[in-house]
Amino acid sequence: MRRVAAILGTAAVVLMTASVFAQTPNFAGKWTADAEKNAAAMGGRAGRGGMGGDMTIAQDAKTLTITRTTQAGEFKTVYMLDGTESKNMMAGRGGGAPMEQISVAKWDGAKLTITTGQNVAVYAMDGAWLTIATTRPGRGGGEATTTTLFYKKAM
Repeated sequence: MRRVAAILGTAAVVLMTASVFAQTPNFAGKWTADAEKNAAAMGGRAGRGGMGGDMTIAQDAKTLTITRTTQAGEFKTVYMLDGTESKNMMAGRGGGAPMEQISVAKWDGAKLTITTGQNVAVYAMDGAWLTIATTRPGRGGGEATTTTLFYKKAM
């Protein structure tokens, strides 16, 4: 009887683990920002980095790596997918010195939430689109704003 209970318990754990992995999307690939959709999302504003740039994402069971090429060169950010802190060097504002940013990435079902300071970015698949909804706090204690950018997979 104990053996049957142990087998059933193991089977339940395997099934639960399989269902969690089945819900985890794979964001890997080269993604191109959709200028039209993103301009609409930004209220017609196309200014300073508001359109989102093209990016390449690599993903395995432990990490998500995002590579972007900018005027200042290539930047890689690596996020641990187990909820532990990830440390990345980001370009300084206005050509200033690079700064370390600490982020935490966690799965919430089929969405990946990356929290960096007070900013929260939620990565999700919406059909063939990769969406990144970023919430930033308001200035001077004002209301937080969320902007959703859209990317399509490059062929």
